[in-house]
Amino acid sequence: MPSNTNPLGALPSRFRRGRLLIVGCGDVGQRVLRQVAGRLNVLALTSSPGRVPLLRAAGARPLLGDLDAPATLRRLAGLGTRVLHLAPPPREGQGDPRTLALVRALARRSPPQALVYGSTSGVYGDCGGARVDETRPVRPATPRAQRRVAAERAVRWLGRAAGVRAGILRIPGIYAPDREGGTPRERLLRGTPALRAEDDVHTSHIHADDLARACVAALFRGRPQRVVNASDDTELKMGDYFDLAADLYGLPRPPRVARSEAAGRLTPQLLSFMDESRRLDNRRLKRELRVALRHPTVHAGLRQNESPARGEAAE
Repeated sequence: MPSNTNPLGALPSRFRRGRLLIVGCGDVGQRVLRQVAGRLNVLALTSSPGRVPLLRAAGARPLLGDLDAPATLRRLAGLGTRVLHLAPPPREGQGDPRTLALVRALARRSPPQALVYGSTSGVYGDCGGARVDETRPVRPATPRAQRRVAAERAVRWLGRAAGVRAGILRIPGIYAPDREGGTPRERLLRGTPALRAEDDVHTSHIHADDLARACVAALFRGRPQRVVNASDDTELKMGDYFDLAADLYGLPRPPRVARSEAAGRLTPQLLSFMDESRRLDNRRLKRELRVALRHPTVHAGLRQNESPARGEAAE
């Protein structure tokens, strides 16, 4: 079955109406657009006039507004019966003023029935390779993850203050052969090293199409104020993931180095991903949101329609 099959087909007809507002309509948002085409009226917020034709061609009604300029968001109040928030926080600073500005705008008049926020599994911090479910307390170790925790708090505030069914998807590394930066191919071609087995960390993944389906399911099936790990079934260490990809592509496996050596050969951002190890428990995704993964493992997902013009995804 094609990965863009509409996941709303099995829902009652009353769920097939309404207006979906997508905030942060990049790759995943556009995959959501394809999945709800013909079932929902979709509005997409963008701060770039140059993206208006692209979004319109994809089937959305573009709205100009800037999360960094709260006054431009006032028109969003009451527009969407459901809101999907996929925009990242700022790269610097404390908290997430963008999400705070959005939820304040949505609370001004007729708040949406549901709001789903795409967060990151990085909010859990290092878990020593343990299996992690959604009841585990957050321990963000990086400023990037701390800003995501602030965004989650703002989303929960709207849920409590305005009676919105607010949901949070905690997302690991997103990959897809047809996504820019969506495979490890470029990393492998550069010969970027991976950690040796005794120093390596567990990492989790989700195919971009399955993530889009999880977003739609959360908008319609998510429980109030609920966190869901949006992860596939793969349980691999990071270096093993790169070895798997290398074997699939017929490329040399990456060299393995000790953690002490990696510090002198990798960027601080890459090193930060190698400081955290966890395996995400995805039972809520399957049982509550009833998402049947079309790409349950990275082996299955990387093999499908792999394109040589793509690069690397990061958690």
